[in-house]
Amino acid sequence: MAPNHETVNRAQPQLQLTPELTRLLRAALKEDLGPGDVTTERTVAPRVRGRGELIAKQAGVLCGAPVAAAVWRLADRGVKIQWHCRDGERVRAGDRVATLEGRMRGLLVGERLALNFLQRLSGIATLTCRFHDAAGGANGPLICDTRKTTPLWRALERYAVRVGGGMNHRFGLFDMVLIKENHARAAGGLREAIRAVKAPGAQDGRKRLKVMAEARDAEEVAICCAEGVDLILLDNFTPARARAVIARFRSCGIPFEISGGVTLKNVAAYARAGADRISIGALTHSAPALDLSLQLYPVE
Repeated sequence: MAPNHETVNRAQPQLQLTPELTRLLRAALKEDLGPGDVTTERTVAPRVRGRGELIAKQAGVLCGAPVAAAVWRLADRGVKIQWHCRDGERVRAGDRVATLEGRMRGLLVGERLALNFLQRLSGIATLTCRFHDAAGGANGPLICDTRKTTPLWRALERYAVRVGGGMNHRFGLFDMVLIKENHARAAGGLREAIRAVKAPGAQDGRKRLKVMAEARDAEEVAICCAEGVDLILLDNFTPARARAVIARFRSCGIPFEISGGVTLKNVAAYARAGADRISIGALTHSAPALDLSLQLYPVE
């Protein structure tokens, strides 16, 4: 392991390569490879071996090493990778991230897909880390993701958020009750919606789920407090408006989450407003990929 690489999240989240995830990786490789890599098959002899160096072209937080390694294993089980930094560590431009060896054909077949995952997940981890730092780091509010993820790859993108120092929100529609404006309108009002989900038998005998409700103004925050939700969501509030509402209702003892319109420029202001959590869709839907480069060379 290369020295002097700072770890962003000391908890060091672990990624479990489940059979389902492996199946998806296999499908992704099949999508790219199809019946065969026509360029590599015509230009590289089967016995040619290669060596490669994976280099960071910009500073960021590495994420996705286990996924990239799994892709290369699926492409060619003979590919060997030595990682010089691990998921969650900050890398600098010019840092050598990994060294690869194996049959050149296998290295080339897995290259694009492995880098796609590595760059995408590192981009998410990097952006999450920037928000986490800007909001006050360990002394600031929790930085949370949303369901605005790439279909079928949510588990990986949520992992990248944790690697970057963030926290995962609900995984899907099944593991938390979140009453938004449209739910409240359809139920006849926010109070009615909250009472409906908290009514005896409403959760069908399953483990009790947390109830979060969106409040659009102070009146709706008062309803949330009176009905005893677990979390109050302030959506699209300005920092000043959020600060006033949170100060007014802090004594009710319910955590506040802020969402909507949060950027790197204003996240510190939202943190100072007293938010306990800040959820940011951009972590997963707008994170730029981290620039990484793989240079391959034939070896004797």
